[in-house]
Amino acid sequence: MKQAIRDWSVRLTQKETPLRVHLIGVAGSGMSGLALLLIGMGHKVSGSDRVTSSETERLQGVGLRFSSPHTGEAVQGADLVVYSSAIRPENPAFAAAKLAGIPVLRRAECLAAILFTKKGIVVSGTHGKTTTSSMTSHILREAGIHPSHYVGAEIPVLGSNARWEEEGEYMVAEGDESDGTLALYEPECSIVLNVEAEHLDYYRDLDHICEVFTKLLDQTRGRIVYCKECPVASKLQVGRANAVSYGWQDADYVAADIRELRGSTAFTVMRNGEALGNIELGIPGRHNVLNALGAIALADGVGASFPLIARALSTFAGAKRRFETKYLSREYRIVDDYGHHPTELAATLQTARSLNPGRVVVLFQPHRYTRTQALAEEFGKALQAADQVFITDVYAASETPIEGISGMTLVEAMKRHGDVKVSYTPTVATAHHEAGNALEPGDLFITLGAGNVHEAGKRISEDLKVLEEILRLVPAGEMAGKLYEPMRRHTTMLAGGPAQFWLEPHTFQAFAEAVTYCRERGMAVRVVGRGSNLLVRDGGIRGAVIHPSGGAFSDVRVENGMIIAGAGARLKKVASVAQAAGLGGFEWMEGIPGNVGGALRMNAGAMGIEMFDQVVNLTCLDEDGVIRKRARDEIEVEYRNVALLRRNFALEVTLTGPVDSPENIQARWNESRNKRRTSQPIAASAGCMFKNPAPVPAGKLVDELGLKGSRFGKAEVSTVHGNFICNTGGAKTSEILSLVEQIRDKARSERGIEMEMEVKVIGEDEFSF
Repeated sequence: MKQAIRDWSVRLTQKETPLRVHLIGVAGSGMSGLALLLIGMGHKVSGSDRVTSSETERLQGVGLRFSSPHTGEAVQGADLVVYSSAIRPENPAFAAAKLAGIPVLRRAECLAAILFTKKGIVVSGTHGKTTTSSMTSHILREAGIHPSHYVGAEIPVLGSNARWEEEGEYMVAEGDESDGTLALYEPECSIVLNVEAEHLDYYRDLDHICEVFTKLLDQTRGRIVYCKECPVASKLQVGRANAVSYGWQDADYVAADIRELRGSTAFTVMRNGEALGNIELGIPGRHNVLNALGAIALADGVGASFPLIARALSTFAGAKRRFETKYLSREYRIVDDYGHHPTELAATLQTARSLNPGRVVVLFQPHRYTRTQALAEEFGKALQAADQVFITDVYAASETPIEGISGMTLVEAMKRHGDVKVSYTPTVATAHHEAGNALEPGDLFITLGAGNVHEAGKRISEDLKVLEEILRLVPAGEMAGKLYEPMRRHTTMLAGGPAQFWLEPHTFQAFAEAVTYCRERGMAVRVVGRGSNLLVRDGGIRGAVIHPSGGAFSDVRVENGMIIAGAGARLKKVASVAQAAGLGGFEWMEGIPGNVGGALRMNAGAMGIEMFDQVVNLTCLDEDGVIRKRARDEIEVEYRNVALLRRNFALEVTLTGPVDSPENIQARWNESRNKRRTSQPIAASAGCMFKNPAPVPAGKLVDELGLKGSRFGKAEVSTVHGNFICNTGGAKTSEILSLVEQIRDKARSERGIEMEMEVKVIGEDEFSF
């Protein structure tokens, strides 16, 4: 194979006869880098993948001919076909190339051929390759050496993950050790960052891994730079005169006087005991100081001046998905990191701690079943450095699942090694709900993993920005807010998905500001009080849910013989204040688990009394965002419906009732309480599920249909009162609604009665945020 690589290396440099090269799996970071190099060398490059992406669109802008999906026609006329490690033999393009006798190369074989055309610099190691190779490339570029580069991620300071520089004699390449192809390279220089037991789906053991690294070092013609802090890397250098070391002490290049600053790290570089100068590295973390030392030792060896090295590192902003800050405010920092090995996790969490956050909260997606199985205990130990951890299921990365191995494997490992709070959130598509809801001001939140967990951090970042914008509309303390608040905590049915934005204004003005913000941006807004007479679907509520609480909203007072109550006040509190003031007619409120706003919206009632029978005037926020007071005779009211409050929001109400003796009020209170206790279930419910149809009360109808006690999942029709559906523990809203439909179907088919729901149903069946 090495001779074939050398032969292709020669052909790749023959500018007068450019090759037609097709890349199978071109959207991946490794293959897209090859496309950029080959296009830069003057070749005609085509590529195919399963789907179009921003990466393929970017490549088309510089000359790639892209097709999707993979087809046999795509390789017709190609001189060479290159494929990624994810491509199977049955892939149509690969199979067609084989059938046509077109030469095929693996990604690493093609990279080795390109690297052979320059003085190659291979950056190798179990961790830190992308950061160190991008640092090295940036330093050499700033030093005027004009290197070509090929790294494993998008690097903002470099502009892209790969670049071909015709005039430069060096090329920096990140060397992937995962499949043994590291042994293909014959570079001028090598950097060995660390060597650990990893990729055990391919390697037998650590000795097998060392064989591949040894082969690379044996084939390195010039300087070898290695980290003395890694005992395995150090052992591989024994007897090599061309090797130089870096580390914390007793090495050729040493970092001294390390100062961790906010977002950066300063240190002094010592070479063989003498100070070369000071560095302020543009990214945080002691592990990145080691990475920088490796890059410095390499650059120093190929002639870069120290002042230019220092200047380059001061402007280095890191690689995508390497402790990448996705959102930063005074209260929160959200970071994404590619780390997927225990050593990487430990380094990332150490960096997070160096920023002195209030808490470090982690959402970790394990990568590969084999790694999860082999390193479970190490993961369990490394994650103890966080304050709270959420673990998803394993990102397979084309592996076949291993029975008994899942994200729960690491949850159990964590529990064996400490008492850090850990939760299993298996579905990565919705893991941001639980993790985002747990965030508190002062937190540093990290998404960790080599799969697609970064998508969760992106969603939280976008929504947190909106939430903080809303909270900043009013003075501190006038409104609280959370992301993804579970509505099961705020409904009497104890069921329902999350609210995208949960807002708790404490003043009328804060309420008005929140509503205006949402309406101006076309964002749905709902008001939820105690959550009685309400069902929230399992997919939750997109937009804002406003829960008036505290302050003026919870206030209940007596003025001029009338009750003035905020929309967030509990009905039971209103009844109690009225009783103490000697005002009757409020006893019906005693046993209703709702608040004033909800009772107004539905014109709730009991014992022959409805809410609006007692209303004197109502203060609302209208559709124009103006707070207005309306007299009772200005408001149209129907049974369990008030049209005005469909688009206007109740803030405060004045209620009246007849003066009565404490004894009479207490007697009616007791009567109401006793009636409820004997006729209504105590289990979690939303209240009466159906409006009473004209022919027969809903509860009696359900009883006559023989449906009392019927179940669907964890939802059950009460055996006490047929118009109540109860949550027996952990019921989903979909189960409750399925039971509702069973009742309606039977009432329709057997009695010809259409049963209309009294309980309001809101939200979405599936998650959409």
